[in-house]
Amino acid sequence: MTASLTTGASPQAGKGLLYQGADWNFHIIRDCYAAIEEIAEKELGLDVFPNRIEVITSEQMLDVYTTNGMPLSYNHWSYGKRFAGHENAYRRGLMGLAYEVVINSNPCISYLMEENSATMQALVIAHAAFGHNHFFKNNRLFQEWTDPSQILNYLEFARGYISRCEETYGQEAVERVLDAAHALQGQGVNRHSGSRRIDLRGEQDRARERRAYEDQSFNDLWRTLPPVDEPETVANGEKSALRRQFGLPEENILYFLEKHAPRLAAWEREVIRIVRLIAQYFYPQPQLKLMNEGCATWVHDRIMTRLHELGRIDDAAYLETIHSTTNVITQFGYDQGSTSFNPYALGFAMMKDIARICTDPTEEDRSWSPGIAGNGDPLGTLRHAWAEYRDESFVLQFLSPQVMRDFRMFRLLDDTRDPYLLVDAIHDEAGYRDIRRTVAASYDPSAWYAEIEVVEVDFYGDRTLRLEHRTRQGQLLAENDMKLTLKGLADLWGYRVVLQEIDSPTGRVLATHESVSRV
Repeated sequence: MTASLTTGASPQAGKGLLYQGADWNFHIIRDCYAAIEEIAEKELGLDVFPNRIEVITSEQMLDVYTTNGMPLSYNHWSYGKRFAGHENAYRRGLMGLAYEVVINSNPCISYLMEENSATMQALVIAHAAFGHNHFFKNNRLFQEWTDPSQILNYLEFARGYISRCEETYGQEAVERVLDAAHALQGQGVNRHSGSRRIDLRGEQDRARERRAYEDQSFNDLWRTLPPVDEPETVANGEKSALRRQFGLPEENILYFLEKHAPRLAAWEREVIRIVRLIAQYFYPQPQLKLMNEGCATWVHDRIMTRLHELGRIDDAAYLETIHSTTNVITQFGYDQGSTSFNPYALGFAMMKDIARICTDPTEEDRSWSPGIAGNGDPLGTLRHAWAEYRDESFVLQFLSPQVMRDFRMFRLLDDTRDPYLLVDAIHDEAGYRDIRRTVAASYDPSAWYAEIEVVEVDFYGDRTLRLEHRTRQGQLLAENDMKLTLKGLADLWGYRVVLQEIDSPTGRVLATHESVSRV
């Protein structure tokens, strides 16, 4: 069962309690939404997309999990595998389900679990429909990279296009392209802010004309090259011109294959393009996880607190809110096996700390955060931070000694030449700054992605495609995953592919791998 509630201006049903007990109905949800909206917009100054609330079952929530939280997607075996794994773990009690899932779209779609209590429905409306929604709409990174008004239409186009390809060319042929493209989607995005935001509506409108033109121009390009067994007789200047025409070096491997792979049919290029554009749409998400969850948690905590202060929810509901929030922001310690920070915990703590510094700063705060200490405008300061930062820069700017002490942060130096670990940053002036830089560096997106580029194509020989992986501290790619991905890449390229792993500081070649197309 799916029940939908499209929100808008809705009068509140009086100013007493919104509900009592755990049971809810759509009148209660609508009244809660109206009360939350009033606080969010009038008191917190949040600016959101129009909201659409969907109430779904646990099985439907599992289905949402399989498609990265999107309401529709094309068919692929990996989604079914993911669904089976999640369902098995859920039925056996090995995992719980999120209370909500929210989509960066316009209107903003928030899924609420049917099994939630009335208090949890109100909490997740505040968290998702206003906290996440405001962040999606106002953060600069989302504004630069995504257009929420187009994503749902494009996903519908993608599903229909791939379904038609399966009917025309066969499921196995389509699956082969999708498998290889999925394996490469981490290397299928543009990572520089100078890139133009994707016009998804224009992409689907121009798909047919673009494919016909590019297929024709692509064939002309490759027909100008000599046969693969012809000896090289072309000057270096012409080689350089061809390199420029092919756009080498190129970090976006899927883009390069879509434009230049010699043997791909037009429909295969479009499938690669679909995978690439969807991967690009999700590119900002991991860079903003800490801030996005911290913003949403702070917003729901503040709104639910205000509802209690105004007498709209009773003590039992407020205690349920505190209990749920406490569970979400639990941070396990280093001695409990935790190797990273809970984004809800650290994000929420930093948001609360910023509000404290703005209204009740200490001398330490005035020294560390002179720009905001005592400014008396916590809401304006938070809205500015939510709009202008990503996780790395947010931590570097706002992580305070107080939060470091609360989380008992320290830094370990693990030098493989020594038989011990060294605590090299503690709670002193220098230590705080070292810890803050280290925590910020852990959110640097450049550290998450392998630096791989297409650097050369043997235009006048056997069409070998050459790639380079610039390693960090000699860290090589995982061998099994690398070999499987390289096979998929060779199948899409249609010829031999060679990958060299190079030590960045010295330029020394650490390893060489190759694969030949099986197609």
